[in-house]
Amino acid sequence: MEKNSLWHHLDVEDILQTLNVNEQTGISADELALRKQKYGANTLTPPKTQHAFIRFLKQFDQPLIYILISSAVITLILGEYVDGVVIMTVVLLNGIVGYFQETGALKALDALKKTVSTQALVLREGHRLKINAEDIVVGDIVLLQSGDKIPADIRLIEQKELQVNESSLTGESLPILKASPTLPKDTSLGDRLNMLYASTYVTRGQGLGVVIQVGDHTEIGHISKLIYSAPELVTPLGRKLDAFSTKLLYIILFMAGITFLFGWLFQHDQIAHLLMISVALAVGAIPEGLPAAITTILAVGVYKMAKNNAIVRKLPVVETLGSTTVICSDKTGTLTENQMTVHFIYAADQIYEVRGSGYEPTGDIVFPDHQEIVDVNQHPALQQCLIAGLLCNDSLLVVKEGRYLIEGDPTEGALIVSAQKAGFYREKFPKRLDTIPFESERQFMATLHPLEDDQNIIYLKGGAGKIIRKCQKQLNQQGQLEPLDVESLLEKTNQLASAGERVLAMAYKMTSKHQITLADVENGCIFLGLQTMIDPPRKEVIESIKACQKAGIQIKMITGDHGATAQAIAEKLGLQLPKSKAEVITGKELESFSQEEFKEKVPIYDVFARVSPEQKLRIVEVFQAKKHIVAMTGDGVNDAPALKQSDIGIAMGITGTEVTKEAADMILTDDNFRTIRIAVEQGRMIFDNLLKFIVWTLPTNIGQGLVIMICIFSGLDLPILPVQILWINLTTAGILGLTLAFEPQEPGIMNRPPRSPEAVLISKILFTRMLIISAILVLTSFLLFYQEIYNKRSYEVARTTAVTVFIVVELFFLFNCRSLKASIFKVGLFSNPWIWVGSGFMLLVQAFYIYYPWMNKVFKSAPIPIDAWWSIGLAGLAAFLIIELEKFLTSRLSK
Repeated sequence: MEKNSLWHHLDVEDILQTLNVNEQTGISADELALRKQKYGANTLTPPKTQHAFIRFLKQFDQPLIYILISSAVITLILGEYVDGVVIMTVVLLNGIVGYFQETGALKALDALKKTVSTQALVLREGHRLKINAEDIVVGDIVLLQSGDKIPADIRLIEQKELQVNESSLTGESLPILKASPTLPKDTSLGDRLNMLYASTYVTRGQGLGVVIQVGDHTEIGHISKLIYSAPELVTPLGRKLDAFSTKLLYIILFMAGITFLFGWLFQHDQIAHLLMISVALAVGAIPEGLPAAITTILAVGVYKMAKNNAIVRKLPVVETLGSTTVICSDKTGTLTENQMTVHFIYAADQIYEVRGSGYEPTGDIVFPDHQEIVDVNQHPALQQCLIAGLLCNDSLLVVKEGRYLIEGDPTEGALIVSAQKAGFYREKFPKRLDTIPFESERQFMATLHPLEDDQNIIYLKGGAGKIIRKCQKQLNQQGQLEPLDVESLLEKTNQLASAGERVLAMAYKMTSKHQITLADVENGCIFLGLQTMIDPPRKEVIESIKACQKAGIQIKMITGDHGATAQAIAEKLGLQLPKSKAEVITGKELESFSQEEFKEKVPIYDVFARVSPEQKLRIVEVFQAKKHIVAMTGDGVNDAPALKQSDIGIAMGITGTEVTKEAADMILTDDNFRTIRIAVEQGRMIFDNLLKFIVWTLPTNIGQGLVIMICIFSGLDLPILPVQILWINLTTAGILGLTLAFEPQEPGIMNRPPRSPEAVLISKILFTRMLIISAILVLTSFLLFYQEIYNKRSYEVARTTAVTVFIVVELFFLFNCRSLKASIFKVGLFSNPWIWVGSGFMLLVQAFYIYYPWMNKVFKSAPIPIDAWWSIGLAGLAAFLIIELEKFLTSRLSK
């Protein structure tokens, strides 16, 4: 059965007839297999997954790796077994690192299955049966009550005060009161009151409905397809490294080809010798340690982020954060608490502000003008308003695993919390005697409670208009009765509601009765006050948004909630609405746009309300099409497709659904938007450190390649051999380079705009600096090599000296690279102690290479005399001073 978006528009009788089902008896057992075969099972189809071995082989599907493998094969054929084995070991290690990095692939479908893995009460052959949700078929008649998770997509047949929490699917922060009549064709998902959707749950009332979609054809099934249809995006760093690798590949092949042809045509060298020279050039030019070093630097970033409550599931995400230009954030549960909170209380013509947010009953009641704490006992109307909200209430405030949660209606829960903030608890009051339950037609609830002297009190709570019209008097500041100005109070109610807050009114009436009827509360009630509530912004979100905006990052709020609520929250958060003060753009308006209009108008707005999961996905795609790096945050199932499509998906760890967490690249363990700001800072710092590593390591490869080319074109002896080149590349990258991962954050990192996705990885200034160091490496290696030959020392000693000068110049250059702009003396020589630890260890390892006999045999090295160390040290110091001078001059010229 194809996905049908018009079930809400069809009459129930037509649906029952189409599905051939009797609502009184349900389907028969004989039909189960046929319906499952015709309509499909109530499970979600898993995506195709690659075999682990195939994923491992794909780690070697890189141009530079092909060159290394080819080089290893050539050296083995030519009998250079040590060189060949070392090269293959490097290739294998890089493949293993990449494989384990990729092993944490998404498993969102398993999480989606959990959302439908529940039980349901159905009617079959006239009998009520409790079955697993997986066994439900199209046409099943399902009976629902408070607390049930909805097992499939259902069209309501009848209901009694049925309220459903759809926040995980639509983003609507309040439970939806359902109704069974047919609706217009163009009714949006969040307004389909006669429909129930899999993965949502009943908060109140009862319902009866017929299953119209199961498994892949449900709304959540549709979302799962959106998740897996989104392509795996390459991160900004990945794109830059791919482009860099491609250019490097062409350069290496060109250099190796020219070298081979020149030697063959003009030097008349043997093919075997020329092949070895070409291999040496390729091995020297390829930064073998770069993949492992990048992975390690990113892993260090992952560890740092975990300490700041951000769990990163994919290593490249760490760097992507620093490139973010747009954050598209869900409202409910991300920017807000997803916990209704009483914000203001209006009683006896006085406004009171309630501090604190969420369901935790901590906070004071204050006067909003001067923030003085109110003594509730001195304000009778306020006191009674709070008690009425507490007692005329069917919900419970509970603590589970250290968290305050509401069992029942969130708005009732908010009233319990506001009362407890004032010190009122339900268990301190006598048990209620009678109740008039809430019904949508009445829009109020009433409860009867005992007092002394055979007097009882009726508390009423409900829609402000309904309650106010039952009252002729109100309780004043002295606790006395006074006439009520109904019209003025209704105007005040509208004023509070226009700010996007939900308004409930409280009243009371004295009686001697022990049971109550509707007639008892028809009139003659005493107005107590109004309590307004809203799903409040999370703590520190406002400052975090300001910090992100200062850093050049646009914040877009995308929610399934109503426009007025979205606008009220947006204004509190400091989001910039359109200058025209046009209404917040809604999903219905977006639907009316053509494809071109959608692309043109979406970037103008900062707030999107009543949007569907598909529209969230399209909004993300629009920004990506305009070359933005998009981060998407969310906690509901409805956010998952957009999270998957975005460059970085960020899920809430506490309130987020399993689907969202599995679709995300990063999970916030504290559900705090502030953590995103910290993560962006970390991401920028990590990119800085990665760039420092690349700028530091590439001059060695350039220098090695130039040394070999010079030797071929001039006929000189090679000062370094292929196996020695591998030693330089791997030891320096692993021991020296990785210390840059611990480089602290540079000042003002959040005062600069995000890096342009189109910007090149290495600027002209940095490329010039790299060429300077490469030239120094070439010059000093030749000078010291021939100095040792001139001093009548062996080729092994001369080559060991050349190898060591490469390492020592790199060591000094490492200190230059601690900042790519500022002088090392401004950064501080000892602000990164790991630099000194790495340098000391590198010198120790190099001494092992020089003086240990087994190493001499494997790498064709030899002990060098003390006077050679003086020359090597001076070469390193000279390189350091030249680069510091270059940075100083570049800084002066740029001002």
